[in-house]
Amino acid sequence: MPAQHMDLRDRESHQRLTESLRSLREELGIREQFPEDVLREADASVAAHALPAADLRALPFLTIDPPGSTDLDQAVHFARRGRGDAGYEVWYAIADVPLFVGAGGAVDAEARLRGQTLYAPDGRISLHPEVISEDAASLLPDRDRPAYVWHFLLDAAAEVENATVRRATVRSRRQLTYAQVQAEIDAGTADEQLTLLRDIGLLRIRQELDRGGASLNLPRQEIIYAGGSYGIITEPALPCEDWNAQISLMTGMAAARMMIDGGIGILRTMPEPDEGALGKFRRQSEALEHPWPADMPYGAFLRTLDVAVPRQLALMHAAASLFRGAGYTAFDGEVPDAVVQSAIAAPYAHATAPLRRLVDRFVLVTCESLCTGSPVPAWVRTALPELNALMASSNQTASRLDAGAMDAVQAALLSNRIGEAFSAVVLQGSPPAIEDAPGKQAPRLSGTVQVTEPALEATCYGELVAGERVTVVLLEADIARRRLRFEVKPTDAPARSAR
Repeated sequence: MPAQHMDLRDRESHQRLTESLRSLREELGIREQFPEDVLREADASVAAHALPAADLRALPFLTIDPPGSTDLDQAVHFARRGRGDAGYEVWYAIADVPLFVGAGGAVDAEARLRGQTLYAPDGRISLHPEVISEDAASLLPDRDRPAYVWHFLLDAAAEVENATVRRATVRSRRQLTYAQVQAEIDAGTADEQLTLLRDIGLLRIRQELDRGGASLNLPRQEIIYAGGSYGIITEPALPCEDWNAQISLMTGMAAARMMIDGGIGILRTMPEPDEGALGKFRRQSEALEHPWPADMPYGAFLRTLDVAVPRQLALMHAAASLFRGAGYTAFDGEVPDAVVQSAIAAPYAHATAPLRRLVDRFVLVTCESLCTGSPVPAWVRTALPELNALMASSNQTASRLDAGAMDAVQAALLSNRIGEAFSAVVLQGSPPAIEDAPGKQAPRLSGTVQVTEPALEATCYGELVAGERVTVVLLEADIARRRLRFEVKPTDAPARSAR
């Protein structure tokens, strides 16, 4: 797990980083504090709530999340189907946020303004007040909690034979991290719950490939703040994260099918990559010496890539161009023609993270109503047409916050290393030179590189070819502007070596 930390002896850089992150939040208009009426209403709803009558506390649910998580949206329990049946049962409990958020109230209005929980290196900006998101609604271990519980009957290939959802009281018994789960699986000491997660996850991955779905499993970069120091951790996703994600994807697909059959809901949709994007990616695969076979779906091809190999890492980054255009499609009555999320290769809905994402609350209420034969509440129907715009705005803010924070921290990490040389791999080559109009200055060629150590992406000036190994020199590390720039080291120009 490579990690880079700021040198706290450089107090000026630390102070400039803190100020840069503060100004980033201001630039984005992020709402940090909850108004008093929102906090009062949240406290009142928590004090007044009653647990659902249906009781599933006998099922030993468990949660799997990053270390230190307190806003726990999901808990899961697995079992083999009885009497010689080769299939599986899955219970997937999702936090019952609607129980604590009254339609049309102050908490509801504030959540619509925020859209989702935002994660910054200097703190989390929650969608809901902490009394809800990190306590009463969170599926914390050894506490009775209300939940929307999805129940799946799967066949031997983990295909869904039946799916239902209802409100119930649950009790999680264990809070695990991905690292703990993976360590137990790798050591052969995992209990049946974790081995079933692996078995079902692997079967669901096979189904994803069979239907032409795709996952973009890039190495993860996480900004951390501990002991007064900022840093960046870079690590590949663990296999158990993929298995766990398949349970969430299965639930989102079931929710989408339920809403399509019921004629009301909101889907997460994404168009198929166009022929131009596919053609460009195919040419890139050839240029990077890992050609995409003509008879292989692109999802299957992506799973052949090894991100530890520089050229294949560059190709994985290039594949991001195939995952564009995602949005939300709401309907009430006539089902739209475009209902597929192309990367999943099936209809899909966001249904498993209501503590952290606005739209999931409406999906859960809709699905539970359809499953129990109850009318979908009027407040849900009224909100459906507005959710796409609310989520689009929130997603844009989240993306800009993530990118800006990463840029600021990277600039701080390298602020005292101007002029040093670094090994790098070109992720995105510079465009071909073009004839300049008379009197106009030619634009400076640039592309994107992955610096090897410290592991980070940045803009780089020069003639660049995707997949090539290059030596780059740091030109600028501007913390206030959140900007990091390199140039390809000229072959005849000396530079101070990276430490």
